[in-house]
Amino acid sequence: MNSTIQYIDWKMIPYKEAWDRQKKLFEELITLKSNFDNPDKESIIQRFILCEHPHVYTLGKNGQVNNMLINDEFMKQINASYYRIDRGGDITYHGPGQIVGYPILDLQQLHLSLKEYVHCIEEMIILTLKDYHITSSRISGATGVWLDANTKNARKICAIGIRASRYVTMHGFAFNINTDLSYFSHINPCGFVDKGVTSLSQELQRKIDMEEVKHKLYTHFQTLIIMPRN
Repeated sequence: MNSTIQYIDWKMIPYKEAWDRQKKLFEELITLKSNFDNPDKESIIQRFILCEHPHVYTLGKNGQVNNMLINDEFMKQINASYYRIDRGGDITYHGPGQIVGYPILDLQQLHLSLKEYVHCIEEMIILTLKDYHITSSRISGATGVWLDANTKNARKICAIGIRASRYVTMHGFAFNINTDLSYFSHINPCGFVDKGVTSLSQELQRKIDMEEVKHKLYTHFQTLIIMPRN
């Protein structure tokens, strides 16, 4: 497929502002598809959006409130906010040093199923970690990317939670780079009580260049998304 995916970096942005921006782009793309049975491929802009957020907890539409382990007062003490949102998945944390990705894509134009799309996101993270000589993998029945999967030391380095309508996507992934992992201790991350979390800096024991990681993510993502499929 001859196509490109537009790279956008929103840098550090409050969660609510990013959510509103996402919804606008998401709804505009759905409207475009609704108005034309077969919109011209050139009119569809595929976007790969990256950003960071101030400390925030988000709970997916089917998540369990009791996976939040702190009250509003303590949340204020740690300078965090909280939103119940319209993606899949349970509770997670976003904060400085974490790369959050919000691809706004028309999967129909890209000839991808939702399952294939999630697989591409996971593979993008796996390939990026491989660039840093870290082996990672999936866990059956749990989206995201893990280190030492299926062992007692399993720990998650990237969470995934998306929303899709008419094959248009929003929300996406959260990849721990230089993240303060202590914030995860206030939740059951993604609903798990028996698995840990980690970050790229934690694994390599050094601070990581965020811009370098972003470039690797975009390169791998574009290759995976637009590569020919049988």
